Amino acid sequence: MRSFTLIVLLAAAALSGPLVAAQPAPPPYSLPWLLRPAAAGSVVRVDQTLAAYDLGATSRDTWVTSVIASYKLSPRWAPIARVAFLKDETDAAGGSGFSNPLLGVTYARPLAGPWRVAAFGAVTLPVGSGGGDRPDAGAAFAVARGIPARSAMENALFAVNYLTVIGGASVARVTPGLTFQAEATVLQLTRVRGPESQDDSRTNFTAGLHAGHFFSPKFSLGGELRMQRWLTDAAPVRASAAARSTFTAGIGPRLHFKLSGKRWVRPGLSWSRALDDPLKGQGYDMITLDVPVSF
Repeated sequence: MRSFTLIVLLAAAALSGPLVAAQPAPPPYSLPWLLRPAAAGSVVRVDQTLAAYDLGATSRDTWVTSVIASYKLSPRWAPIARVAFLKDETDAAGGSGFSNPLLGVTYARPLAGPWRVAAFGAVTLPVGSGGGDRPDAGAAFAVARGIPARSAMENALFAVNYLTVIGGASVARVTPGLTFQAEATVLQLTRVRGPESQDDSRTNFTAGLHAGHFFSPKFSLGGELRMQRWLTDAAPVRASAAARSTFTAGIGPRLHFKLSGKRWVRPGLSWSRALDDPLKGQGYDMITLDVPVSF
């Protein structure tokens, strides 16, 4: 009887095929603050930045609300759309407006071992507030202050007279508990409206490094170093040689909560500071509340 039972069990195992070991879950990825994620995903992301600075003897605040949406068409491709809303104010005066919208696509793929790469292409449409030949002064000022408020990493959103073509790439190493990422982007701006006294074209370059550590599955700490540099003698450079390059750094904690199905919410709070002039001389400090929801 035992022999018969053993034969039945062996036959059932043969018919069911080889046993497949459960695939281990991928290591958690530390989401950057102002760099682009090295992943293609379905995400709605809203972040609110408060930048405090001094303009002469006046202390001012810039509020920037950024809304990003992307949808994962395949494991490697995800179109993306983005826009920002701004308000700059003092006790006596202020202005508000919205940025150029951005439309783009992310391509991401894994490499051998813990490595992954991503490429990004996008265009911004020159319809933001404060542009044209007769801009509203308050809106133009508020939108222009979005550039330093976002560490000069998103100039195309706030160059409201310019159509901008953007291309960039990033590489990340994601291991259990640790993420390291590097990114570089080139932006070509072409003026399509506004006064002829402005530059006909400008070329901008941004780059950054991000490092993140997971202390537990629900808590991580991420920091990054960012650089912006004008590759042409754009108007900001002609006005001040110090504006050629901008360096900022940011750091902050992030929480990770799994919702139903494939949905996650990863709220985070970061603090950023300018490391060189002209932003350092204006006392720039930036606090950002970031709430991405993936599905």
